[in-house]
Amino acid sequence: MRTKQFKSESKKLMDMMINSIYTHKEIFLREVISNSSDAIDKLYFKSLTDNNVGIKADEFKIYIELDKDNRTIKVTDNGIGMTEDELDKNLGTIAKSGSFDFKSENGKEENVDIIGQFGVGFYSTFMVSSKVTVETKAFGSDTAYIWTSKGADGYTIAECDKETVGTTVTMYLKDDTDDDKYSEFLDQYTISNLIKKHSDYIRHPIVMNFVTKKPVEGKEGEYEDITEVRTLNSMIPIWKKSKSEVSDEDYNNFYKEKFMDFEDPIKVIHSSTEGTATFKSLMFIPKHPPFDYYTKEFEKGLQLYSKGVLIMDKCADLLPDYFSFVKGLVDSEDLSLNISREMLQHDGQLKLIGKTLEKKIKSELEKMLKNERESYEEFFKAFGIQIKFGVYNDYGMHAETLKDLLIFKSAKEGKFITLKEYVEAMPEGQDTIYYGCGETTERIDLLPQCDAVKDKGYDILYLTENVDEFAVMILREYDGKKFMNICDENLNLDTDEEKEELKTANEDAKDMFEVMKSALGEKVNAIRFTNKLKNHPVCLTSEGGISLEMEKTLNSMPGANENVKAQLVLEISSTHKIAEKLKALYKDDKETLNKYAKLLYGEACLIGGKSIDNPAEHTALVCELMTK
Repeated sequence: MRTKQFKSESKKLMDMMINSIYTHKEIFLREVISNSSDAIDKLYFKSLTDNNVGIKADEFKIYIELDKDNRTIKVTDNGIGMTEDELDKNLGTIAKSGSFDFKSENGKEENVDIIGQFGVGFYSTFMVSSKVTVETKAFGSDTAYIWTSKGADGYTIAECDKETVGTTVTMYLKDDTDDDKYSEFLDQYTISNLIKKHSDYIRHPIVMNFVTKKPVEGKEGEYEDITEVRTLNSMIPIWKKSKSEVSDEDYNNFYKEKFMDFEDPIKVIHSSTEGTATFKSLMFIPKHPPFDYYTKEFEKGLQLYSKGVLIMDKCADLLPDYFSFVKGLVDSEDLSLNISREMLQHDGQLKLIGKTLEKKIKSELEKMLKNERESYEEFFKAFGIQIKFGVYNDYGMHAETLKDLLIFKSAKEGKFITLKEYVEAMPEGQDTIYYGCGETTERIDLLPQCDAVKDKGYDILYLTENVDEFAVMILREYDGKKFMNICDENLNLDTDEEKEELKTANEDAKDMFEVMKSALGEKVNAIRFTNKLKNHPVCLTSEGGISLEMEKTLNSMPGANENVKAQLVLEISSTHKIAEKLKALYKDDKETLNKYAKLLYGEACLIGGKSIDNPAEHTALVCELMTK
């Protein structure tokens, strides 16, 4: 037996790797299994040119053995094994990678995928183990060796008895503490779940004796142990199969099992990309948002695999926020991983993959919008608000990308339409896209301005969500057609002659409006006559960039102090009987005129969905004027 010290700076470096490089103790199993997979790949590669290997492709396996009494976990493979010199180099020198050397030597062999690169994964076993042994026999060697270590103090190498080629790693688990329950790794279900999570797509079978209890026939209350050999991993990932090999049911079952949903996804996006970035992806669009989707606790991201090994459970960099509803995974062979294989060394490749995925998701949504309209509307009801936020956020940086994914309810069509469809249906002479804002389409229809726009034969888009108007304001226009809120003061559908007549009427009533405004104070910016109300007596419009709906939205946000004010204008129908009544009051009874001003303002607030500042005063005015 030979006792040796680690060739790197021993204890300090070992402590760093065990306590700093890996963030989750459970990773040790992934690393050991990955090393076993590498060893099998090497022997399989050798078997392609060496008939003496004597192991068929379907005979390669990785065995897991749990021993609760001795607190050990054994991982055994029938791979290429190691010589004494390789044991010394690969396990005696921290950060020495036999896999990396093998891949470098065989770099031209494109079919060889070796997971390990850095040679430190093995040392993650010391996060959970007080002692580790490695029994190994190299292919072509008559002698087997055992490597033993208790950590940073060093290791021993000695000859041992081992009949078959391959390697067995035995981990002697640490004693449990108040903070760490190492015994959980001796539970067969825990190990099975960890393999499913991290190593499900290792290409070789991972098998374990599974013990279950079965009732003893004829003896009530008595059970006997039944041992069966189970294969714990799927081996061939569904995303590596061609689309023709996978049924809709296969996709749906995979999605529901993998992403804990009870319903089938509304869309499956399965793609393979080659070129600057080579990767496979399988993405799903759910039918409904998860319960925490619109909370700060929600984490977006796709699962990230490297050659079938899970690297990150939720890689946020792969999805933009506006597509955060997408679930799925990416498997790439081009990732530059750090030595723990838990993070990327740099994000250049990731950004490239993310950009490709973004284009793919957008393309699939456009296809759904065109060919599966009902499904798209169902999707948009669930996640359309996220698309709208994407248009609005980042100062409209993504508006051009997302604008053709937007749909709004149409007053004329009675259904959802795109901005493109609105513009294509515009009558000759219309140069503006009109929209109305409110809590519901019914409330918007009650706005007095609706009638004037509809009478011109123009369609109105119903904007019923808080973010809607912010999104269209960021867009500013579509296909050269500007957007306009029907409650905007600049809404003007009059002929030149009508405009001139209205201008004269407002000039004549200027002094009357001054008196009325003094009664309302800062509640309105101005009062004037309008021609756009038809049979309605009064309405509120807004000046400047903030509409009445935007005022309500901004002041309802968390932390708001209700200090955002729309610049409101009280507009009175020039053709309504109330106009003549106001003129008469201005001439004979200015005190009552002021009461009418307050009453009309209150009525306009009710119609426009704005709260009345003083409901008691409004009610008293109604009663007073009713009894005159």
